[in-house]
Amino acid sequence: MKKRIKIQQKLQSIFSQIFMIASIPAFSACSTVSFPTVEKVDIERFMGTWYVSAGRFTILEKDVHNAVEIYTYDKTKDTIDIDYTYRKGSSNGKIKKVPQKGYIVAGTNNAHWLVSPFWPLKFDYLVIDLADDYSWVAIGVPNQKYLWIMHRSSQVSRKEVDMVIDRLKAINYKTNDIVFVPQNW
Repeated sequence: MKKRIKIQQKLQSIFSQIFMIASIPAFSACSTVSFPTVEKVDIERFMGTWYVSAGRFTILEKDVHNAVEIYTYDKTKDTIDIDYTYRKGSSNGKIKKVPQKGYIVAGTNNAHWLVSPFWPLKFDYLVIDLADDYSWVAIGVPNQKYLWIMHRSSQVSRKEVDMVIDRLKAINYKTNDIVFVPQNW
């Protein structure tokens, strides 16, 4: 029986990997279209916990609750460890974790990263708007397919999120089909 369970787990792992590889075109944020970023990101201030408030998400981020990204800068490797966790389906749903690695693109004042969910994939991550006090951020991709609006607090009002959306509209970033992420702690 234990051998059968191990085989089933191995098959699930293989199918998950095949699904991820087959999904590459859906996740690809690379585009010939460029989108401007903020002038500069203070990487030390940016590190820490961000609560995902709203956005236009990838296929794996559907029906998420309590979504959180924690950024940790590794000075020795000049990389950013990204710990993305959420609950699937409800605030009491199963906890899912998606560890990723970020690489700052040289010459962008820390506002353009490449993010890798696993080797060899790396996707664009653009800091397109950021509060002066680093209380919220909007992350996008060159072709505008995806968007993540995050706050330092888990409890933000719809008005606060709408303010960020209005700012994105003003810089011509697509704001259609926004999904709001429940944060119930």
